[in-house]
Amino acid sequence: MSLMASLFTFNFIFFIALQLLSLTGGQASQCRPFCGNIPINYPFGIDEGCGSPYYSHLLVCSEPGKLELRTPSGRYPVKSISYSDPHILVTDPFMWNCLDGDSFRPTRPFSLDTSTHLSLSSQNDYLFFNCSEENVIVQPKPMFCERYPEKCDSSCDSSSYLCRHLPECASALTRSTCCSYYPKATESLRLMLKYCASYTSVHWRNTGETQPDDQVPEYGIRVDFDIPVTTRCLQCQDTSKGGGTCGFDTKTQSFLCLCERGNVTTYCNDDSISKHTREGVIAGAVSGVSVAGALGIGAGIWYYRKVRAKAPVTCGVQSNENRIF
Repeated sequence: MSLMASLFTFNFIFFIALQLLSLTGGQASQCRPFCGNIPINYPFGIDEGCGSPYYSHLLVCSEPGKLELRTPSGRYPVKSISYSDPHILVTDPFMWNCLDGDSFRPTRPFSLDTSTHLSLSSQNDYLFFNCSEENVIVQPKPMFCERYPEKCDSSCDSSSYLCRHLPECASALTRSTCCSYYPKATESLRLMLKYCASYTSVHWRNTGETQPDDQVPEYGIRVDFDIPVTTRCLQCQDTSKGGGTCGFDTKTQSFLCLCERGNVTTYCNDDSISKHTREGVIAGAVSGVSVAGALGIGAGIWYYRKVRAKAPVTCGVQSNENRIF
């Protein structure tokens, strides 16, 4: 191999090592603020170590920008997230919708992991269709509750306002029955679906208008969440202190403030203790590729020396074997 080819090989290896180093340094502590057009703010995160550890791996953002909520019963598309009135609005493709009419598809009960900080909102109403009256108490609730107050909570209200005024499609049902019931647990929802053809969820959306137009019914499941507020997170987010992003150590689950120059345990502009921490984090982030880069450069130097040692000695006279230009 000619000397020129050897130099080209060495430069190529060196270039690849530099590219790997720069790539890793740029990827350290990046938290995506959006998935599609849905903002991802604390306490949520769609990247490792972002947000609160209590909500880790609950939201999944796929490549086309589709955000989904992961639960024990499946993954559900997220329509919106509100942080001022903390809740997630999700849709369940298996639930009944207006296009189904009197045709009912196989469905499954929606459930949440009780160990998380998520809960089904009391603003949800559940409508059940074609329930067996031998197994389910289907009665007009006001009258039934007056006569049998002890059974009131167990009854499915056939006089429900939503059954008589289905959102977006009031006349979708022509030969099917409907009743409203709020299951207090996943098991009670499973039992209802055992004896009913299908169900759907309707939540009441706040419009900001004055009564009686302050709420409107919409299909979907409202899932409430808590925002764990800590002094360290507030300091981290404070723009006067550097405006970092609240996150956590993926191994220890302890708090981290994610900054442009690295991750710290307090806030981005805390010069008293953060210098050493930043250096340690940045070094740790690139150490694996640094070793790879060093090995690549070392291999290039070794290869260059090996080729040079085998080159013919011509006492400074250029030939076809050692020509550089």
